Amino acid sequence: MGRKRELVDVLNKWAYEYYVLDNPTVSDKEYDALYDELKRLEEESGEAYADSPTRRVGGDPIKGFEKHTHIARLFSLDKSVTKEELQAFLTRVEKTAGKETAYTVEYKFDGLTVCLTYDKGAFVRATTRGNGTVGEDVTAQVLTIKSFPLKISYQGLLEVRGEAVIRLSVLDEYNKTAAEPLKNARNAAAGAIRNLDPKITASRRPEIYFYDINYLSEGAELSQTQAHDFLVKEGFKVFPYFKVCQTGEEVLAAIDEIESERRKIDVLTDGAVIKVDDAALREEMGFTDKFPRWAMAYKFEAEEVTTLLKEVVWQVGRTGKLTPLALLEPVELGGATVSRATLNNYGDIIRKDVKLGSRVLVRRSNEVIPEILGATEHTQNSREVEKPTLCPACGCTLEEVGAHLFCPNRACLPRVVARLDHYASKNAMNIDGFSESTAQLLVEKKGVQNFSDLYRLTAEDFADLEGFKDKKIGNLLTAIERSKAPALDAFLFAIGVAGIGRVAAKDLAVRFKSVENLKAATFDELIGMENIGEITANAILEYFKDESNLLELAALESVGVRPVWSEEKKEGVFSGESVVLTGSLSGYKRSEAQKLIEARGGVCQSSVTTKTTLVIAGEEAGSKLDKAKKLGIKIIDEERFKQMLEE
Repeated sequence: MGRKRELVDVLNKWAYEYYVLDNPTVSDKEYDALYDELKRLEEESGEAYADSPTRRVGGDPIKGFEKHTHIARLFSLDKSVTKEELQAFLTRVEKTAGKETAYTVEYKFDGLTVCLTYDKGAFVRATTRGNGTVGEDVTAQVLTIKSFPLKISYQGLLEVRGEAVIRLSVLDEYNKTAAEPLKNARNAAAGAIRNLDPKITASRRPEIYFYDINYLSEGAELSQTQAHDFLVKEGFKVFPYFKVCQTGEEVLAAIDEIESERRKIDVLTDGAVIKVDDAALREEMGFTDKFPRWAMAYKFEAEEVTTLLKEVVWQVGRTGKLTPLALLEPVELGGATVSRATLNNYGDIIRKDVKLGSRVLVRRSNEVIPEILGATEHTQNSREVEKPTLCPACGCTLEEVGAHLFCPNRACLPRVVARLDHYASKNAMNIDGFSESTAQLLVEKKGVQNFSDLYRLTAEDFADLEGFKDKKIGNLLTAIERSKAPALDAFLFAIGVAGIGRVAAKDLAVRFKSVENLKAATFDELIGMENIGEITANAILEYFKDESNLLELAALESVGVRPVWSEEKKEGVFSGESVVLTGSLSGYKRSEAQKLIEARGGVCQSSVTTKTTLVIAGEEAGSKLDKAKKLGIKIIDEERFKQMLEE
């Protein structure tokens, strides 16, 4: 063994003991001496091993974050905030299992989720979770962290999931000398990983606690206990608390234990995560559109604090509804500095006896803007919050509908800006690079009022706008052009029909298949749907009766916006096939292969089930291939896949 290899192995062992086990066996002086020797040998030879600790030094700033598609989707977790909700989850699990089953319970940390990819035993990249399907490549930043291995024994394709955090003690130490102190550990961790300068990442000293296997190309599906043992065996840092519970009662006891101990640990935590341990039961329970049915996050009770209410400002939303926003004397709450809180409407202000200059009780819960629960103390300087009669943005006389105030002026500046921002958002038309500030500029400087106006913009329209250079203009115009063929559900969500969120938009798209069909829908047809009530049904009918809405839909069509329903069956060589891809294909990225299959009529599945009709097996195909063989499902290789694409 050469000296360089020997030094790499010794230094990695010492780093593992220090950063993962929290049990150093040598002094910093001894480590530094060997590190310096390794660095000198690497400089002399011009070569370094892939797992050399010198790779972990922060390099030069990067220009921007590249997008990366995860091998397998990173689902979020369903949440419960009461023991009753948690018990309902445990009951559902036991009904599916037909008996009591084992669960695992772990801390839920409040940081930034990251996904690390390994191939043939070597670390490849690190990404943020993003929207669960596509994240940002933060490899340069994560390489500065020492709580994960650069080399592992597992030789297949692997994605592991963890939470990037900054210890509370580390944050306190950083803030003693920081030119700009960081407010809380959550934002500090996210800001460290999503910073374009890896040196800043390193200076904040984040670390990662790993807790899940997101994708494993070889071997059988792992239970949560097996996944935890795998992470420990391969040298990933895991939090020492990991409890296996055999009954629901043991789960509830573990929750109580975490809740009582969480303030004593050096990491910001906001709950616990409960998972079914058995891999077969997990597969049987499956997933919703957002969450695994076999896991649940239990969020701790909201924290509360009192502070002074300084002012109430009224914000105008895209529907014209005014929402009161309370401006508070800044106060620490749940690990964050709170200076604003929500009040639902004027009736809410009266009901809660909220007055300017009074002390109010504020609760921060489930990572949303804090809520004012009510007044706790009035003073001689307290005064009533006035109910506005005119829109604070355009001066138009307000209308009162129930407990809410509305600005009836559709051309009111914040209404238009909010509508455009919503229309371009990720889950709507997904116009990359379009922001609320962009909408503000276009409305104020270019007179943009309608969605259709966006498609008439040219490079010249942006040329004199602050912050817009040729490349940014080109990228934005390309994104606007690309949005002309949205999925129908995204379009229905984007145009802002009252009461239509993402789920309702998807249901309407499945039921009616086109805007024209929805436009012709009757009240009875709408309320006959599971998730559409009378109020929403009437809102849909009113939307399509409104002449200005109909004119805008026609204008969108005239500029080339053509919504399509992605579940409409496409004819092709894969028509009627439910396809699973396993292993690696030499000629195609997995996402590319899936699009090719779907464009030719096929439906892609993430795992092999009894509904699977075809498996395409690439190199190093693992457990999915084995399962397909057992079920007698048709299997083809990459060569045959290419032939089918050409047919």
